[in-house]
Amino acid sequence: MALPSSAPAAAAEVMRFDRLFIGGEWVAPRSGRVIRSVDPSTEEVWAEVAEADAADVDDAVAAAQAALKGPWGRNTTPSRRGELLSRLAALMRRDADTLAEIESRDNGKPLRDTKGEVLRAADWITFFAGAADKINGEQIPFRPDALAYTRREPVGVVGAILPWNSPISLCSWKLGPALAAGNTIVLKPAEQTPASLLALARLVEEAGFPAGVVNVVPGYGAVAGAALVAHRGVAKVSFTGDHRTARKIMASAADTLKRCTFECGGKSPYIVFADADLDKALTVATHSAFRSTGQSCSAGSRIFVERPAYEAFAANLAGRAGRIRIGMPLDPRTHIGPQTSAEQREKTERYIALGREAGGRALAGGGRPAALPRGYFVEPTVFVDVANTDQLAREEVFGPVAVVIPFDDEEEAIALANDTDYGLVGGLWTSDVTRAHRVAQRIEAGLVSVNTFRPVHHMLPYGGFKMSGIGRENGLEVLKEYTEVKTIVVELASGAPADPFAD
Repeated sequence: MALPSSAPAAAAEVMRFDRLFIGGEWVAPRSGRVIRSVDPSTEEVWAEVAEADAADVDDAVAAAQAALKGPWGRNTTPSRRGELLSRLAALMRRDADTLAEIESRDNGKPLRDTKGEVLRAADWITFFAGAADKINGEQIPFRPDALAYTRREPVGVVGAILPWNSPISLCSWKLGPALAAGNTIVLKPAEQTPASLLALARLVEEAGFPAGVVNVVPGYGAVAGAALVAHRGVAKVSFTGDHRTARKIMASAADTLKRCTFECGGKSPYIVFADADLDKALTVATHSAFRSTGQSCSAGSRIFVERPAYEAFAANLAGRAGRIRIGMPLDPRTHIGPQTSAEQREKTERYIALGREAGGRALAGGGRPAALPRGYFVEPTVFVDVANTDQLAREEVFGPVAVVIPFDDEEEAIALANDTDYGLVGGLWTSDVTRAHRVAQRIEAGLVSVNTFRPVHHMLPYGGFKMSGIGRENGLEVLKEYTEVKTIVVELASGAPADPFAD
């Protein structure tokens, strides 16, 4: 399997990632089919990637089970697991340029963003490498004449289903804790972005992980994903993506009572009180709404501004949105690239139309950039005159669209923020420290920030309330999601036990 160089490839060149990574071997897919990955900035096929089907998934799960019962489960100490993860992180840093280019060509993110994501993913892996030999049980003072203690043991084979917006980054969120806890894993990247995890698998191989510990099976969700979720040999499914897909996964997983963790969408409230540092709030709001072309589950897409500051804030946000440079992903001057697929761009444009139909007004953007006739580009768009009950304000767009809505007081701000089916992240800006704590406690979200937004870090637990998901990722908290607790009781009392059925 060839990997591209760090230099941009010629337009006509099609890279080939023609093998799956199963059981430590590079194997052809049983069907012989490939996924044609489209570069969203050119609308041309840039790579052909091996497509896994149910039979390939079965092979991958069997390899993961064999590794769990064999060299990984029996002979690899926690410290050795940490050592291998550290080695993988170092290789990711070494090859960050190559991995970033693959990801940029696959999903359209600017190269400076994807390289940063690869380097942060290496930090995630490093963090969990350090946690591998610190997963401890507890001694319980059950009785003076008995020894009771718990062990944390791996859940088994993990099926990890990845999204297309940040494949390597979000892979590290699952791969790191799963392997640190002693599990094996089958990774299924999104069909829109199937290439980068195969490149990562090369580094897994180079790092020296035993065969079958990590397996990578690109494929379509309805085929490979469904097979992975339904497989009786999979003990846990970790999924990042749309909540409607999570529902289907949960229904399928119920047959074998698999553990499931879901990190789904969001419609994140970004609350700005009039006493805040408005310039800082504007800078962060612009980044939070439009980073990754708005293709982030934690995008700050609902911006609530206290009425005295509302008009100026909305106008300034529109001005800043208009200065964002839209361009080709490999151009270092580019701020944001295209949407990842034609389907996603069509969805974004449909929501822009819905916003206008409901009476909303676009202060900035609202169309395709004239200078970029090819590619799935959408202008950063700022809407006003939108009600919190409108579809544009309630449903996840996953594109570069933000709405700015006024509020009159603290109670209204909290009510507006919580009036959503989602609850992933939220944030507020104020100089009043007591208000900061009051409001933060009442926002219904898994992560709430004050005078910043979305401080995602490997040390911080991350996950959603309501339709935004189940379970947590990151921090030491996530290790609970990848381990089973076993209670062991050893009788220490001497002499025969009392016979309850004696005469």
